[in-house]
Amino acid sequence: MKPETTLRIEIAILAKAPIAGLAKTRLIPHLGADGAAALQRWLLQRTVAAAVVADLGPVTLWCAPDINHPEFAVCRAFGAVALRRQPDGDLGQRMHAAIAESSTSAGTLVIGTDCAVLTPGLLRQAAESLQQHDATVVPAEDGGYVLIGMREAGRDAFHAVDWSTERVMAQTRARLTAMNWRWSEFPPLWDVDRKEDFERLAELFPDARALAPQIAALE
Repeated sequence: MKPETTLRIEIAILAKAPIAGLAKTRLIPHLGADGAAALQRWLLQRTVAAAVVADLGPVTLWCAPDINHPEFAVCRAFGAVALRRQPDGDLGQRMHAAIAESSTSAGTLVIGTDCAVLTPGLLRQAAESLQQHDATVVPAEDGGYVLIGMREAGRDAFHAVDWSTERVMAQTRARLTAMNWRWSEFPPLWDVDRKEDFERLAELFPDARALAPQIAALE
């Protein structure tokens, strides 16, 4: 079911190419380089499909290291998905750029590809919430967040944040408060970054276990 509003909300997805040795590096000791890359491919396709099915507005896939990996072309077959190269800079600068260059005036949702339980329904709820707030956030259980939505590009929200630490969400709340922005938060979700996250994923989606041949061979 679409949101009641007819305003278009862009979804910007920041994604790494599923290249062995580059993707999901913290899981390489558990899955192997090829298994970690296969997991990244699975997560990438699942995330893009969810964004397309949400049907909120334009979907832009911000690619790293560039747009040339064939898996990014595969994602374009899911629907109207534009490919852009991620700019240089830290995670905050890249998220800010995605919002600043959005083609919609009603707001932008920025997500990564690490959260397998970010559904089209939740994306729609976040878009609805954004119509009543300056920002909306879905925290992550590890202290970061899996989604941030903004009606306009608020650079200060991304300034001096200790990315990839458990302090990210707390620091983001402090930045939004200092900006005098009103924001909403959803219940926290979880990313697939560590061995225990992968095991949790495999419980929910048994087909994910087959992505890692070295794990399957031990069972």
